Amino acid sequence: EWFKFRIHYGLINAGYATLEIKEATKNNKKVFHAVGKGHTTGMTKMFFKVEDNYESFIDKETGNPYQFVRKINEGGYTKDQEGFFDRKNKTVLVKDYKRDSEKTIIVTDNVQDILSTFYYLRNHPTVDKLKIGEFVDIDMFFDDEIYKFKLKYLGKENLNTKFGKVSSLKFRPYVQSGRVFKEKESLTVWVSDDVNKIPLLVKAELAVGSLKASIIEAKGIQQPLTILK
Repeated sequence: EWFKFRIHYGLINAGYATLEIKEATKNNKKVFHAVGKGHTTGMTKMFFKVEDNYESFIDKETGNPYQFVRKINEGGYTKDQEGFFDRKNKTVLVKDYKRDSEKTIIVTDNVQDILSTFYYLRNHPTVDKLKIGEFVDIDMFFDDEIYKFKLKYLGKENLNTKFGKVSSLKFRPYVQSGRVFKEKESLTVWVSDDVNKIPLLVKAELAVGSLKASIIEAKGIQQPLTILK
């Protein structure tokens, strides 16, 4: 499947992002290869250039990642890393190409990387059975640390999209406040209330202003979206 999003910063069309998942082979085993890319455009690119590339190679059965790639440039803040998970020894080897260094970090069982977290949650068996106010908790590896990532269910909402009005599930991820986000509860996500669990809209309150990412294209989904009248 493949998704494309338009990113708005206030009233400004700030850029675009894509999410794709396809098949690949790792260690002679068929896996999912997830790729997320984002970039700024137009005037926004002149003032704050963003060129982000995230990748994750994910086990088809467990949903756990084998390897991640993080290559970003966000207004001059850059990262160029790969991480290799060793499930048997509960470690991840992080290779930092920018600093020409590597280190091995102890991790927990079933830890996710930033991109595999998204697909893991979409396929979580209880994500559409939560009661309002309940959470899904997972361990997420990010910036050489493990974070307790929580996804809070806020209820259902009929959402106006480019495709029409769609029934959606509304969630609030708990994120780390500080460098980018205004506070822990500054991010809100809407996904389609069907088997697809398509991300329809993301809103974020930033340290300065607000950001919105809305879906504009979707290909390869399991079944057509149900459009409400």
